[in-house]
Amino acid sequence: MRTDATRYSNFTGWIDRPDDVRPALDGDLTCDIAVVGGGMGGMATALRLAERGQEVVLLEAEFCGYGSASRNGGQIAGAPGGDLRMLGLFSGSKLSVMAKLAEHAGHYVEDLMKTHDIDCDYVANGLVWGAISPLMMLRVRTQAAILRSVGGQGTVGNREQLGLPTGFVGGMRETIGGMLNPGKLARGVRRAVLDSPVELYERTPVSDVRRTGGIVELTTPNGTVRANKVVLATSAYGGEWDITPKNLSVPLYVIEIETEPIAPERLAELEWTSRSGIITQHQVMTHYRLTERNTIVCGVRRPERGPGYPLPDRVPSPSLVKDMAADLADRFPTLADVSIAQAWGGWIGISADWLSVAGQVGNNVYYSMACNGHGLCQVPYVGKMLADYIVDDEMPEDLAGIWSDAPKYPASMDLVMNPFVLRLVWSLDRMNDFFSGSKALARRQLRRRGRAKR
Repeated sequence: MRTDATRYSNFTGWIDRPDDVRPALDGDLTCDIAVVGGGMGGMATALRLAERGQEVVLLEAEFCGYGSASRNGGQIAGAPGGDLRMLGLFSGSKLSVMAKLAEHAGHYVEDLMKTHDIDCDYVANGLVWGAISPLMMLRVRTQAAILRSVGGQGTVGNREQLGLPTGFVGGMRETIGGMLNPGKLARGVRRAVLDSPVELYERTPVSDVRRTGGIVELTTPNGTVRANKVVLATSAYGGEWDITPKNLSVPLYVIEIETEPIAPERLAELEWTSRSGIITQHQVMTHYRLTERNTIVCGVRRPERGPGYPLPDRVPSPSLVKDMAADLADRFPTLADVSIAQAWGGWIGISADWLSVAGQVGNNVYYSMACNGHGLCQVPYVGKMLADYIVDDEMPEDLAGIWSDAPKYPASMDLVMNPFVLRLVWSLDRMNDFFSGSKALARRQLRRRGRAKR
């Protein structure tokens, strides 16, 4: 696929930037609760606190929805992501907790869309764990069995049964969730925040978070916020402050690419009848999905480790875009002449055990780290539960399952996610693709279909 005319962005391709960005904080203020970070987690936390009658200030460095809230693949997952075999090995006691949390999170986001009348092109067609080779299908079946053993739900089937495109042999469709436009979702939640009593300051980066007596002080370029309680909802960016537990997250840079619009008859030839989003079962997954504008979005595949803090604001590397475009052409050979219209990317945080986590530092600083490749819906759901805990001082059951008071976390993910290991894992995935014959399989299915038409 051609990339010579690709547009590069440090925001997202799903939606334009808002034209009503709120003014930055100018001066000092005092409040009861301050939330730092205007992503899906921060907005959901602030919105819920306001609904519960709390005085809340929300601070965002750019504008609400600027970060991973709008940059992701738009997958509402109803099951934990990642390698369930590894998660079971190292965090077996939490798998059932995560399975239940994932289902509840999916329903929560569906309710959020209805409550605030958010039109974000949502289709409840279930995310599919896709297999591009018979060997990968064995892994899918193993993963599905583990999911069922901890109370999760999913339907295993072949390509025809699940309505998957040519180039896939089968997979497992999650029972809950589907696809949406994450930019529109984040913009809708931002609108709900603007319509609420939340005091919102955009273009207000927080450079320091520290306690002074029983008060938490947040330093910004043009003023200081003094709050009785603070919620840190900044994903990968939390590592910029000393108050954040050490090793809470490892920052990874991931990208998304989108094709130019494709003629409906050419899309029909793919036989992607379900239009379900697909995540492959590689060690580092690649996801594919159709959009309402008749394009294909593809993402992740080759994440890059953050160099340190502060994290740079950047656009995707052309070499990564070309690699992903080549993969897209291998997966869909009939579309090899299609151009990649745009590419965008940004930072996400990966927790120490690859599971969602929330916790508390002292008696008045709270934090959450969700998603980790488990789909965007866990982020706002954890934020909502965290708000309820702050108000009621009673911990919801799902929140208790991921709660931690640890002053620091193991450095295991920091070691696993170093640039050498990431490159090695990527190479192993490509080697498995070569020996499993996934590229040849896609072309063989294409030829078989052509003969059948004749």
